[in-house]
Amino acid sequence: MRLAFADPRNLTTSPLNMNHGRPAPDVSDILPSVRKRGVLLTLLVLETMSDGSAVPDTFEVVAGRRRMHAAQAAIAEGVEIDPVPIAILEPGDDAAAIEASLIENLGRLPPDEVTCWETFTRLIKSGRSPEQIAATFGMSDVVVKRTLALGGLLPRVRNLYRAEEIDVAIVRQLTLATKAQQKAWLALYDDPDQRAPQGAQLKAWLFGGASIPTKHAMFPLDAYPGQVVADLFGEECYFSDPDAFWALQNAAIADRVEALKASGWIDVEVMAAGDHFYTHEFEQVGRKLGGRVYVQVSARGEVAFHEGWLTRKEAKRARASAEREARNASGEPPPAESLRSEITGAQETYIDLHRHAAVRMELVNNPAAALRLLLAHALTGTGHWRVDGADGHIADPAVAESLAANSAAEAFEARRQDTAKTLGLEVAGHALVGSRFAGAGAAFAKLLAMSDADVLDVAAVVMADSLRIGSVEVDVAGAWLHTEIAQVWRPDAVFLDLIRDRETINAMLREVGGRKVAEGNLTEKIRTQKGILRDFLDGEGDRPKAEGWTPRWMGFPASAYTRRPCGPAARSRSAAQTLRKVVRAAPKSGWPVAAPEAIAAE
Repeated sequence: MRLAFADPRNLTTSPLNMNHGRPAPDVSDILPSVRKRGVLLTLLVLETMSDGSAVPDTFEVVAGRRRMHAAQAAIAEGVEIDPVPIAILEPGDDAAAIEASLIENLGRLPPDEVTCWETFTRLIKSGRSPEQIAATFGMSDVVVKRTLALGGLLPRVRNLYRAEEIDVAIVRQLTLATKAQQKAWLALYDDPDQRAPQGAQLKAWLFGGASIPTKHAMFPLDAYPGQVVADLFGEECYFSDPDAFWALQNAAIADRVEALKASGWIDVEVMAAGDHFYTHEFEQVGRKLGGRVYVQVSARGEVAFHEGWLTRKEAKRARASAEREARNASGEPPPAESLRSEITGAQETYIDLHRHAAVRMELVNNPAAALRLLLAHALTGTGHWRVDGADGHIADPAVAESLAANSAAEAFEARRQDTAKTLGLEVAGHALVGSRFAGAGAAFAKLLAMSDADVLDVAAVVMADSLRIGSVEVDVAGAWLHTEIAQVWRPDAVFLDLIRDRETINAMLREVGGRKVAEGNLTEKIRTQKGILRDFLDGEGDRPKAEGWTPRWMGFPASAYTRRPCGPAARSRSAAQTLRKVVRAAPKSGWPVAAPEAIAAE
C-alpha cells in the first residue's frame, strides 16, 4: 500500500466498492467541512487500469465514496480544495478492497441488508473463506453462513425484499430452494391467477409435500441416498427427497412392528401417514387386557408408538371379560372378543360364501363323501338339517353378483336343476331341499325307482344344497377333498373393497409384491395399497402379474394374516383337529385317505 495525493476530479467509484452503481449519496452533512478544510481522511483507492497498464494519476475509490462526492461537489461550486489523501492498494487484491469498502460502511452507517448479503458473496468469489470473513468482521460462523445464503438468492428475489414486497420469512425459506425452485416460485409470484406459497406452505412446496426433518428418521442417516438441506435460520436439517425418505422410514417402521410382535404384542396397527391418534377416543389398558399398539406416523415423518390402547368400547368389553375370568379363577389369557378381528363381518360373509360354493361342488363330484356327510347331519341334526337350503338372501348386491360369477356356484346350480328334473320337481333357482312333495311316500317312490348310483348323486346334491355356510363342516369337507379354490375363484373388486384392515392388506401386498414393496407402502392409505395389490393381480402399472395367488383366508385350510381372531382360520384349525383322528383311523376302514400334511396343515 502506497500513500499519495490525488485530484478529486480524477477519482471514480471502483466496481469493488459495495455501493458501486448506486445513485450519488447525500453529502450535505460533510460538504461544509470539505469546503472549508478539504478532505482530511485518507481514501482507499486502486489504480485505474487500461490495457493492462495503470492510467497515470487516475484512481478508483474503494472506500471513501462520500468524501469523493463531497470534494467533487465543492469543486463544482468553484471552491478550490487541496488534493485528497489516498492509500493505493496493490493491484489484484480485490478481496481486500471489498473488505475495506464494507468495513468503512459498517463503521459509518450500516448499509441495507441486501447490500451486505451481496458484498459477502463477492468476498467469497474473490477468494475469502467464510471463516476468514467471520474473523475479519467479528461475526460467528453461523451468521456469516446465513448472510452468504441470502446473498446467493436470485437477484430478483433480493430486489423484491429490498423493495419490501416480500418479507424476511420468505427470503429465509427461499435459501432452502435451488435456483430452479426460486425461478418457479417467482413464476407463481408473477402469475395473477395463482398465489405463490408462503409460510409453512412454502417450505412444504420446496420439499414436494411436508418438510421432513432429519431428527424424525428411524434409520441411520448415512443410509439415505439423497441430499440433506440445512435450515440456516433454524436448528433443523431436511430431507430433499421425500420418496427416498419414506422408503427407508417405512422399512424401519416394519422392522419395529415385527420386533413389537416378537416381544408379545398381538395387535400392532400402523396408522396412515397424517392420521391422528386422539387419546380421548381410546383407553390405555395394557397388554394383559388385549391392548394393541398404535403406530402414529405424521406427514412430516415423525413416528409415535402408543402401546396398550383400545377403543373405549373395546376397553369396556375387555374389563368386563377380565372381571368374569377373575370370578371364575380360570387363569385364561385375554378373551378373543377383546381383540379386533382382522376381517370385517361383510368380508367373512364373502369368504364363507365362496368357500362354501367350492366345497359344495366337490361334494357333488364325490357322492360317497356326500352320503356320509348327509348321514352325519341326519344323525346329529347339525347345520340346516330341518331341512333348509343353504341359499338364503344375500343382502349385499355386489357380493351376490360376485358369487354368481363363481364357476363352482354356476356348475352346482346346473347339477341341482338336473337332479330336480330327475325327481320331477321345479326349483327355479331355489334350494332343492325343503321342496314340497305329495308326502314322503312320493319322494320315496321316486328314489325306489332309481339305481344306487343315481341315488348317490341325489344324496350328494341334497347334502351340498343343505351345507351350512360358514360352518366347520365346510372346512372339514374342503380339507378332506383337497378343494382348490383357485380353480373356481380369483380375487375380484368386491373382495378387495371389503378389506378394511391395514396390517392385513400390507401382508397381502408382501405376498404378491415382496417385502420391499410392502414396507415401501406401509404407511400409505388402505385404498392406495389395495390399488397396488390390484395392479399385481392384473399385471398392470409395470408390475409383474401375480399368477394363481390365493389369499390365506380362502384356501383349505384357511389361515390368518395376523395373530388376531379370524373366523375362517379358526374353523380350519378346528377341522384339522377333527381330521387328524380320521387319518389315524382310516387304514382299518378302507375309506380313501387324504394326505395327512394337506389335512393337518393350519
